[in-house]
Amino acid sequence: MRLYHSTLFILFCIIIVACQPTPEPTQALINGRIEVDGESHPFNISPGSTVQEAINAVGITLDSLDRVEPSPSTVLNDQSTIKVTRIKEEFVVEEIEIPFDQKRLPTELLPEGVERYDPLQKGKPGLREITYRIVYEDGVEISHTQIKSVVSIEPQSQIILYGTKQKYSPIEIPGKIIYLSQGNAILIEENTANRVPIVDSGDLDGRIFTTSDDGDWLLFTRRGEGDEIINNLWLASISDPDLEVDLQVENIIHFANLTPGSNTRIIYSNVEPRQAAPGWQANNNLLVRNFSANGWISSSDTILETNYGGVYGWWGTQFLYSPNQEQLVYIEPDQIGYVDIEEGLQNKFLDLIPFQTKSDWAWIPGFNWSPDGKMMFTVTHAPPTGSATPEESTNFNLTAIVEGLRDPIDMVTQVGMFAYPLPSPIITKPSGESSYFIAYLQAIFPDQSDTCRYRLMVMDRDGSNLKEIFPPKELPGISPSSNWGVWSVGSLEETGNFVIAALYQGDIWLIDPITGDTRQVTGDGLIDRIIWK
Repeated sequence: MRLYHSTLFILFCIIIVACQPTPEPTQALINGRIEVDGESHPFNISPGSTVQEAINAVGITLDSLDRVEPSPSTVLNDQSTIKVTRIKEEFVVEEIEIPFDQKRLPTELLPEGVERYDPLQKGKPGLREITYRIVYEDGVEISHTQIKSVVSIEPQSQIILYGTKQKYSPIEIPGKIIYLSQGNAILIEENTANRVPIVDSGDLDGRIFTTSDDGDWLLFTRRGEGDEIINNLWLASISDPDLEVDLQVENIIHFANLTPGSNTRIIYSNVEPRQAAPGWQANNNLLVRNFSANGWISSSDTILETNYGGVYGWWGTQFLYSPNQEQLVYIEPDQIGYVDIEEGLQNKFLDLIPFQTKSDWAWIPGFNWSPDGKMMFTVTHAPPTGSATPEESTNFNLTAIVEGLRDPIDMVTQVGMFAYPLPSPIITKPSGESSYFIAYLQAIFPDQSDTCRYRLMVMDRDGSNLKEIFPPKELPGISPSSNWGVWSVGSLEETGNFVIAALYQGDIWLIDPITGDTRQVTGDGLIDRIIWK
């Protein structure tokens, strides 16, 4: 029995020992090294580990551009070598000066063959910014690539004028012609060969270019500097070129004038500069300011407060005094009315159908008074003849507004949007009757009047005797502008007739509306604005 129990005990022990797990043999770690930053870092890591795990084990930090060979997901073998290449990039901006060029322009103000070495526009170099991407591997440059090139400052050409012979025979004229050429104001007096600079700084922008009632002062705008100043308002004596007055008024686009009967008070409307087209937001206001020739300037008083003027108010309002200077009219894309200066109010008397330009400009109709102040002439936007909306109509009429009559009168239909009517001074006919002419521009293609050229038409004040007088059919038409021409202040001595001084292809032409005769006065093609006082 004892033998039986002993045997069972021995079998039990054998079974217990047999059930114990057999210990596996210990696996050896794999070795390797990581080469980075000029150093070699050994590692010991479990078999089956990846490159990334080895890098982490050693405590090496990788930047986003660093290159690892083999790739971080590769499973390592014993005695593996990992190569980490440090990659860095930098961006360098190089500024390169752009040289300015030189432009030589003809002028009839200098004797033939003579150059003006003190240029009206001094040359200024521009600036180009070139951006390079430079890549380094372990501190060694491996690539240098241009990725961008922009002109940050445009170069300004140097302009030098050279004299040319005046091609056209001189003409005796009444009064004074003042014109704008290359940013300079030039005076012609008594004879078209007599040309004298009034302002020769080369920076007049032509936004405002008008004279005082007596013709002694020129009111004009100079180009401004910087994004916040479009231009500045100045006054210059026509008889004394050295006398100029900075009126300390900025950003004038549509209107500024000396107040009627005064050479020491200005009235104006200004704008706020904007980066977006057209470059401004109109204030549609009216301000007045007193000044003196010795430079004293008062603060501004307000007639019309700043207002946004409806849908088209961003473009701005135009203003015009009547010949007797007792009434001031305002003209907007959708209405015309009087300004009550005492009350600071606008009183509309004519609704207009605005023109939808579908662009960054607004149409304002040409407007002018008859010389006796009893009638007003403008361009009205007529309803469409087809299925277009009223704002898209291409129909424009020359319209008279008669004092005392409620409804305006269409004198000529389909004239084009830029007809700009221009009544003449009072003219005494051979019969002794006092009358006047109306000149205007007629669109060659009325249904495309926003882009086509125009021809000069003249008619009697009642619309009779309508005729086309300039330019001849074989020549291109006139490029329309609100300052396309002016009437002479008196009759020419050689003909006894009043004439129109029209701007055509950058030159002044004198046109006799009775005979149709034309005389070219200038020949350099550089004129932008004209006044006859």
